[in-house]
Amino acid sequence: MSDRPTSRPRAPDLGIRIGLLPSGPHDAITDVEGVRVGHTTLISGEGQLRVGHGPVRTGVTVVVPPAEPGEAFYAGCHVLNGNGEMTGLEWVRESGLLTTPVAITNTHSVGVVRDAIVHREARRRPDPELHWALPVVGETWDGLLNDINGHHVRTEHLDAALEGATDGPVAEGNVGGGTGMVCHEFKGGIGSASRVVPASAGDYTVGALVQANHGRRERLTIAGVPVGQRIPVTDVPSPYGLARSSEPGTGSIIVVLATDAPLLPHQCSDLAQRAGLGIARAGGAGERSSGDIFLAFSTANRLPAQDTALTRQVTAVGDSVLSQLFWAAIEATEEAIVNALLAAETMVGRDGITAHALPHEVLRELREA
Repeated sequence: MSDRPTSRPRAPDLGIRIGLLPSGPHDAITDVEGVRVGHTTLISGEGQLRVGHGPVRTGVTVVVPPAEPGEAFYAGCHVLNGNGEMTGLEWVRESGLLTTPVAITNTHSVGVVRDAIVHREARRRPDPELHWALPVVGETWDGLLNDINGHHVRTEHLDAALEGATDGPVAEGNVGGGTGMVCHEFKGGIGSASRVVPASAGDYTVGALVQANHGRRERLTIAGVPVGQRIPVTDVPSPYGLARSSEPGTGSIIVVLATDAPLLPHQCSDLAQRAGLGIARAGGAGERSSGDIFLAFSTANRLPAQDTALTRQVTAVGDSVLSQLFWAAIEATEEAIVNALLAAETMVGRDGITAHALPHEVLRELREA
């Protein structure tokens, strides 16, 4: 499968207007200058699950800040519900710094992806003997469709995603870490969007990238329309009917927010928290069995990763600007989830379990009704 953007329509292409703020030129997290996204997508096999053999429906996605070796960015995080994992968050909380690329994969591949980033960072630093790394790697569970216990994601897949990371349009849906994910009982995956605040608030951009693997059909809401309630299961079956070990709402969502606004670490944490409101606007609930974990970073204030005292001269925004950035984060997160659903295509996974795509034609009819 190609990891390049597909021709499938996104929310604006279908006349779906989410929120009030304009988007950036690509309507993606890469509208924040210098931020790049890469994917490695792994799809092979079909039929009955054979652990270690497949079917394989998984991968890894990376969000790469515009850092030179040894540089870090201010960052913060928020956990809506913690039945999930994002490594490195204790260091983000302690230092207020993001010191590595951010990777997202499946639940049982977090360790190998984390280790792969450590090895790669050590190789690229000027003095690797003195270097240490606490990478940020998030996950959601793709075991409904994927041979998750087969551990098919390897070091070379993380390397390929990083080497292939680009700015510009972002591939969405069945790509990278989102390959085997299900969202609101439709095929989910990777989605992205951006919003730009008014010139009076600095003309700053907030970009979101999500790995959407959460939600119940009846709660899915798109631009205020209760879409999920209006698409009968008889027309588009739920993949959970064949999977007795799981049920709707037991999945998770990872959100990565980037901005060029000069935020301090505690402001980044506040921005990350607002991703939960964007999820709620699309019908997400942060259920007890869900891992809803959010990271936000600012590209405006670069500093050496060793400068943990935060003693450098930096700029920051005031509360009135920050409040407008909050709204940008909410809208970008909401649309990123919708774009993940729109880009995703129907996928047959292990044991014939099928996650159906959200039908675009039905969506058009519902919005026109």
